[in-house]
Amino acid sequence: MTSNKMLTAWMGGLTIILFLVVYLQFTANQKIVYIDSNQLLNGYQGMTDARAAYQQKASLWQANVDTLMKEVQTAIMDYEKESQQMTAKEKELNKELIRTKQRQLQDYQAAMRDKSAQEDQQMTERVLTTVNAFMVDYGKKNNYKVIFGATNAGNIIYADDAINVTDEVLEMLNAQYQKM
Repeated sequence: MTSNKMLTAWMGGLTIILFLVVYLQFTANQKIVYIDSNQLLNGYQGMTDARAAYQQKASLWQANVDTLMKEVQTAIMDYEKESQQMTAKEKELNKELIRTKQRQLQDYQAAMRDKSAQEDQQMTERVLTTVNAFMVDYGKKNNYKVIFGATNAGNIIYADDAINVTDEVLEMLNAQYQKM
């Protein structure tokens, strides 16, 4: 290797080292924290209330499904009890009534699954929109350069508890929710 190439390689290595030193010095003064996203959402009163409202709707939907199921079961039991005394035409009409009730039940169950998924998604989006807006304001007010979100998916492998601000954010977020 010629001395000119060695000098160029050395200068390139020195440039990288200087860049790293400047970068580390710059980032050492930056405020970086993280939030345990699961703890935040599970502890947020807004999410608790939204889940309770959703569960109340889901219970009503399930009660309607149960009622329709009982109607189908009752129609089947009535048919089994009375089919001996029925004419062929009455039997066919009762079978068709049972099939119709079964289709109605299946259609209602499918509609409720779709509605349930839609309601759950909308509820979650509303809560996350509120939490995300709060986090932006919180980050700006506290001059944080980065707020990481730790989840079960593992986007933060390790972080010192000293930079975990979840409890502080949760307390402030719930206080803001109480004012709404």
